[in-house]
Amino acid sequence: MKLIESVPNFSEGRNEEVVRSILEEARKFENVWILDWSMDYDHNRSVVTLIGYPDQIVDALFNMTKKATELIDLRKHRGEHPRMGATDVIPFVPVMNTTMEECVELSKELGKRIGEELRIPVYLYERSATKPERENLANIRKGEFEGFFEKIKDPNWKPDFGPREVHPTAGVVAVGAREYLIAFNVNLGTDNLNIAKKIAKAVRHISGGFRYVKAIGVELKDRGMVQVSMNLTNYKKSPIFRVFEVIKREAQRYGVPVVGSEIIGLIPLKALVDVADFYLQLEDFDHTRIIENKLIDILSIEE
Repeated sequence: MKLIESVPNFSEGRNEEVVRSILEEARKFENVWILDWSMDYDHNRSVVTLIGYPDQIVDALFNMTKKATELIDLRKHRGEHPRMGATDVIPFVPVMNTTMEECVELSKELGKRIGEELRIPVYLYERSATKPERENLANIRKGEFEGFFEKIKDPNWKPDFGPREVHPTAGVVAVGAREYLIAFNVNLGTDNLNIAKKIAKAVRHISGGFRYVKAIGVELKDRGMVQVSMNLTNYKKSPIFRVFEVIKREAQRYGVPVVGSEIIGLIPLKALVDVADFYLQLEDFDHTRIIENKLIDILSIEE
């Protein structure tokens, strides 16, 4: 059995009916399973985690993108999270008996279909990128939906698939292959957005922070606070606990407390075990001492 994970992001986090309509497209496939989905009002964004057989997950993602194109109009969309497409990003992640190379090919297959059949410009990113400057999703997304109408005219930003013009309501989409990514946010006990932006700058790689951290400061208006919103692209080399500790220290400099944190979507067990290991100062501990892992091993043997 081959299994691929995908975590498509859609630019809708306030209308649950729209999001559920998009999810229904994935549920039509026997060998595609929705593991998790969440909506965020302030970010105005939904994140879905799917897992499935390679051929069916490509079809499911295409149909979800098609439905999002029908239901989401970026001309009316506003949110704290940067976005450039109704379906903003679609990553493929190897999970079981699959390779990164296979995921790259699947991303190209899906990107070609979206470009040709839906007439949406597609940019390949991360491991699928055709140019070094397209490896980083933030570089592609810079300027967002509104700025892309001019950006796409630049020869350097000719899309990998699809027309040389932005879809009037659905924008553009990034499709690629990558390793596991952890969406991790830290909430601060202040409404001063400038503080969140300064802390984000301290931890993100592009401005001198952790190598595998992307971060921005955002405002959570409905909660009266701000947030350091992050993507950890390699939790083994830039672990959660290390990033969290630096954010706490930076916040203390401004007299601001950390009031909570959140994980969007799913997370590898090892990432949380590493956090427990650090804060509890465990000695000689490894994943084989986790009871659920033992049960999985036993069930595998019995099968």
